[in-house]
Amino acid sequence: MMTAIGMLAMTSAAMAQVTNNETSGNMQEQQMTSRMDSLDAVFDSLELKGVTVTAQKPLVKMEADKMTYDVAGDTDSKSATVLDMLRKVPMVSVDGQDNITVNGSSSFKVYVDGKPNVMFSQNASQIFKMMPAAAVSKIEVITNPGAKYDAEGSVGVLNIMLAKQQGGAAAQALNGTTGTIRGVVGNKGAGGGVFFSAQQGKLSASGNAMYQYQKMSGLEVSVDRETLTEGGGLMHYEQDGTQRVPFTMGNLNLAYDIDSLNTVSAEVGLTAFRAKMSSSPLTQMSGAAYGEGFSYTYDMMTRMRSTSLNASADWQHFFSADRDRFLTVSYLMTYAPQRTEISQIYEAPMPSLFTVNKPKSLEQTFQLDYTTPIAMGQTLNLGGKYIMRDNDSWSEDMEYEHGNDIGAAYVEYEGKFGIFGAKAGLRYEHTWQNVEYKKGNGVDFKRDYGNLVPSVALSLSPSMTKNIGLTYNMRISRPGITYLNPYIDRSLPGNISYGNSYIDVEKMHNVGLTYSSFSQKLMVNVGLHQSFSDNLISEYSFYEGGLLHTTYGNVVKQRNSSLSAFLNWMATPKTRFMLNGALDYVDLRSDMLDMKNSGWQGNLMLGAQQTLPWDLKLSVNAIANSKTYTLQGWSTGMEALVASITKSLLNDRLSITLAGVTGLNKGGCINMDSHSRGRDFTNVQHIKVPLAQVQLNVSYTFGNTKVRTKEHKSRIENDFMEKKSEQEQINGTTNM
Repeated sequence: MMTAIGMLAMTSAAMAQVTNNETSGNMQEQQMTSRMDSLDAVFDSLELKGVTVTAQKPLVKMEADKMTYDVAGDTDSKSATVLDMLRKVPMVSVDGQDNITVNGSSSFKVYVDGKPNVMFSQNASQIFKMMPAAAVSKIEVITNPGAKYDAEGSVGVLNIMLAKQQGGAAAQALNGTTGTIRGVVGNKGAGGGVFFSAQQGKLSASGNAMYQYQKMSGLEVSVDRETLTEGGGLMHYEQDGTQRVPFTMGNLNLAYDIDSLNTVSAEVGLTAFRAKMSSSPLTQMSGAAYGEGFSYTYDMMTRMRSTSLNASADWQHFFSADRDRFLTVSYLMTYAPQRTEISQIYEAPMPSLFTVNKPKSLEQTFQLDYTTPIAMGQTLNLGGKYIMRDNDSWSEDMEYEHGNDIGAAYVEYEGKFGIFGAKAGLRYEHTWQNVEYKKGNGVDFKRDYGNLVPSVALSLSPSMTKNIGLTYNMRISRPGITYLNPYIDRSLPGNISYGNSYIDVEKMHNVGLTYSSFSQKLMVNVGLHQSFSDNLISEYSFYEGGLLHTTYGNVVKQRNSSLSAFLNWMATPKTRFMLNGALDYVDLRSDMLDMKNSGWQGNLMLGAQQTLPWDLKLSVNAIANSKTYTLQGWSTGMEALVASITKSLLNDRLSITLAGVTGLNKGGCINMDSHSRGRDFTNVQHIKVPLAQVQLNVSYTFGNTKVRTKEHKSRIENDFMEKKSEQEQINGTTNM
């Protein structure tokens, strides 16, 4: 067996090799990746006869048009949620109401294992706050999607890579099975999951199943509105409710190597999200129109169910043994039904109300991709796809169908010339829409339109550890069923909300300049970003007929300037400090509504991780968000503190984590206020969330830990997105 001194020497040699390679500016990216993988393997804990060499692997990999965060390598992942981890990811921010933005915009796409997931895109905030981070291996932020990606998603793609049980980077593929069982219990809920990977000859399989349940009591919501028109008045609404949220997810992945040139793979996944909230709201009306005023209360129950079934299959053919020229044929199906029930039980003589809304979508995609080298260090990508998507929504007084077919073709060039790199592409997409009302008021219509979408990314790599990138892309956002659905929600007294079937596609232009530098101790990434749109889809409100109407439209011109910074400092092999923050200036204007708003907004995360005696790993993170701006107002920020301590046993097979989180307001809460103003109303909404909680997490890894199964990554990259309003992203805490 090699001595401990020999292992130490090998570690030093590997580090020296990486340092020497910094002077080699014309190395190929593939060589760099191979060497970094070797370094990752050495950085893993090495134990021989009582001697331990401990070092922490870098958590972030920066590229000109993409950033990858190693969730599995972060100690906090054993106890945190995916939403908690997103607060650490460069170029991503999560505000006080758990709204997620990328480069300051909510117009991004959500992928799971390299393919789109409709339910994740529609309910990202709700799902990520329930989903344990242990279920995820990496998070990719693709800030400049090339022509191979769909044009949908104005600022890029957030790709969630699910955990696969694998050995170290230097492990060889071995037959066998490995897996991890995980359980968590706390004062606000419990959950568990199992993950496995298996390989036998040419066949490999992996999968996971998980369940999470949370209960939150003492959730407070209040709304105060003043009507400014003649004869107007005041309305006060308040509720103190209990929210229960179960979340279930599972997927199975299979891959088979027919021979050295042909591979087939398939995957099926199911995600189910539920939410139930019970409360007894109080409504008070006063002022001129209401005389001396009156008040009433009632019992309200809101139930929401959202499910997503995904199935995909791929065949990949390589034309030669060097595998640099290949053809891929892919199919993807996504079925996502939803159901929302709201019951309002009033005292006599007021009649009780019960409403049901059932939107659903079925999407099928056929895709063909071809990649071929055209010269040394230069590659050409060609492809096309056809997407068929059917949306429909049903309620007691309305039935609505929305067909949306898209045909696309792209060409993309990639080249490396020493320290310089370039990627340029052009994509054309044509959309056919067919809207038909089966029941209720509405006018049927058909329309089609085309979009030509360019993208460019230039990079300069003066060394293996430094990169400068300049990017431009144009992205679009087609309105999804949330925005188009004409269903009228009357659940909040004095308010109605509904979609707009005539919204046009949103166009956004994005320019970015990034710099990243990596060394053994310090990683830095700084980015400047500018985005602008003249027909942004936005929610807006107006007062009419004694009711506050809330709907959507292409009513906003937006200019957003952003400075982002990420710093990861390895002060010692056992101590890490992190900083992740952004400062934005947003300018919003609407000629149609004769309104404008602007201001500075920002977010900051400061974190520290320390390995203590007895190999205890301590992590502490402080999180703060400033106020954020909308066209008609602003929302306050939030402050929170998150901490965990972890102990690994049985050669790291058993892991025990105690974690806690608290808001920095009284009682461990976070308070969130939203202010909006129109020509004839003012509206103030207050939400109090009892955030403080403690939980215990236990996980155990079994089987052959050197098994490395092949991950099936669907070649289909649909970027349909359904934008969500801020109120919808509070996870059902309001029904406005």
